[in-house]
Amino acid sequence: MIETAEKAGTAEAAPAATQGPAVAITGLYKWYGDFQVLSDVNLSVARGERIVICGPSGSGKSTLIRCVNALEPFQRGTIVVDGVTVTQDLKRIDEVRREVGMVFQQFNLFPHLTVLENCTLAPIHVRKMPRKEAEEVAMRYLARVRIPEQAHKYPGQLSGGQQQRVAIARALCMSPKIMMFDEPTSALDPEMVKEVLDTMVSLAEDGTTMLCVTHEMGFARQVADRVVFMDEGQIVEINSPDAFFTDPQHERTKTFLGQILG
Repeated sequence: MIETAEKAGTAEAAPAATQGPAVAITGLYKWYGDFQVLSDVNLSVARGERIVICGPSGSGKSTLIRCVNALEPFQRGTIVVDGVTVTQDLKRIDEVRREVGMVFQQFNLFPHLTVLENCTLAPIHVRKMPRKEAEEVAMRYLARVRIPEQAHKYPGQLSGGQQQRVAIARALCMSPKIMMFDEPTSALDPEMVKEVLDTMVSLAEDGTTMLCVTHEMGFARQVADRVVFMDEGQIVEINSPDAFFTDPQHERTKTFLGQILG
């Protein structure tokens, strides 16, 4: 197994959450029944670092980031998010999820709520933010993703690209320390992909800590600090974007890039 937690020594020495890594994954294993999905995954993500995770379908990419905010349980290993160890304890899960924004393949917006109501729901009920303040925050982020004029529409009145941008704004309204994206453009029509990727690039330029599962290799080249390649539930290679694309170190990486880049 390739050692991938190259920053682990620094992380372990840090006494406070603000000095340690944003996410530290150590010796992670997960099974679905007899089927092993993740095997000895080790990854340390620094604060402000942008990680793109790629690999063939079924390689464990989405499962890995879903384990980070306890959407999926795991059987062995540890995950620490902003100094909080992920367990199945509901209080711990709430602590972690307050600091992690998640954007999914499907938009997961509430269809019976307006865009503004979708964005203010969690700040009001989880952060206990006054409604007026929550609406001001929501409008600021809707402007950030360039759709403030859609605030009083319902999700069904928007295009797929607009709905995904609402989902990003909704996550940002909780002021997360970490943003995770699970193939956020895979359900979009090709002409809508760019508007979502442009929004994500803008976030990355702000120094947001990001873990993004995607097949958008142009985005990886432009934004990532490191590219993580997974196959068969393991991290096969981690490298800078330039080295990853121009000088991949493993045959499985070369095969994958040959298929996806043509």
